[in-house]
Amino acid sequence: MADDTGETDPSALQARIDAGASVRVLDVRDRDEVEQWRLSGPNVALTQKPYNRFLQAKITDDLASFLGDVDGEGPITVVCARGEASAEVARALSDAGFEARNLAGGMEAWARLLLAAEVEGVLPDAPDATLVQYRRPSSGCLGYLLVADDEAAVVDPLRAFTDRYVADAADRGAEITTVVDTHVHADHVSGLRALADATGATPVLPAGAVERGVAYDVETVTDGEPITGGEAALTAVHAPGHTTGMTAFAVGDALLTGDSLFADGAVGKADRGGSRRRSRLAGVARPDLEEGAAEAPAFARELYRTLTERFARFPDETVVAPGHHGENAVPGDDGAFTARLGECRELPVFELSEAAFVERITERTPPRPANHAEILAVNLGRESADDEAAFGLELGPNNCAAAPADD
Repeated sequence: MADDTGETDPSALQARIDAGASVRVLDVRDRDEVEQWRLSGPNVALTQKPYNRFLQAKITDDLASFLGDVDGEGPITVVCARGEASAEVARALSDAGFEARNLAGGMEAWARLLLAAEVEGVLPDAPDATLVQYRRPSSGCLGYLLVADDEAAVVDPLRAFTDRYVADAADRGAEITTVVDTHVHADHVSGLRALADATGATPVLPAGAVERGVAYDVETVTDGEPITGGEAALTAVHAPGHTTGMTAFAVGDALLTGDSLFADGAVGKADRGGSRRRSRLAGVARPDLEEGAAEAPAFARELYRTLTERFARFPDETVVAPGHHGENAVPGDDGAFTARLGECRELPVFELSEAAFVERITERTPPRPANHAEILAVNLGRESADDEAAFGLELGPNNCAAAPADD
């Protein structure tokens, strides 16, 4: 919510976006910054006007003209990199009689927002266990906390939120004993080692990921192996395509697909209970981040086999819990981004032949994630970065999807 200083915090803004409210954004950063990374959502109307345009309008006392072509209706949320220039703009607009508020802390604060939601109905044989999905709205990154009895495992943690995972596990009466990455990430700095160091937990990577040249000590897991025990065991499912080491993890009725399938938006038709339950599939992984465009067709063929063969043993009712969501994501009623595997299989991309699939996703890959080479080097342990430098490396969109699955 906006407070009496004319500011709104990132969590309140994201809550409005997730609720489907119309959000009117004026971004006063330079155009290239906005084009690289922006606030997004299905009902976000964003207009970019650089700060110097505001200064000119203020000097000429013509703020009305300055706002004349700002898209959308209703209150304006002003955004900049750190919330300083935007605070000045929001105050001036408010003083002139316009309804405006500042995004406190700017895009940097938005990047520090991590939301959590329990994924409902996926652990029927372990009713006392909990699967929590973490979401970083600024990048669409999703990770997971599995709590069973007094032990917890974290899948795909973000280094910037190490303390948060520890606190959340403790709040649920558990200690983190296992930390695992589904693959070597190229879009964010992994929290695998930081979280293991902070808790004494066992760090785990897929064997194929380690073979890429991981330069630190870590336990490995291969296809079919469990990394946790009991009725809520995480079991590895070899899922190459995005990378050679990409590994999904099955737990209960859920499949943590990592960067194989992405979810985006609500299904749009009510289930038997009359309410929106799950998100829909948004896209499939891009195949060019490990070896580049020349080897992308070979990786794409592996991804096709993962989707159509390796995942074939899982029933349609399996809940896909992905590693990312798309730009216009809307959570399901439980606040999580998931989709039924059967719904995914109904999308056109799953009806393509292998050759058509390879052609589709190799021709439609977006720009690589910002600083991906440096991020990979840090995650492989070949280079180091302090917390501030690591946070700066990963600002921006993840760009890990090849294309929407249903276009």
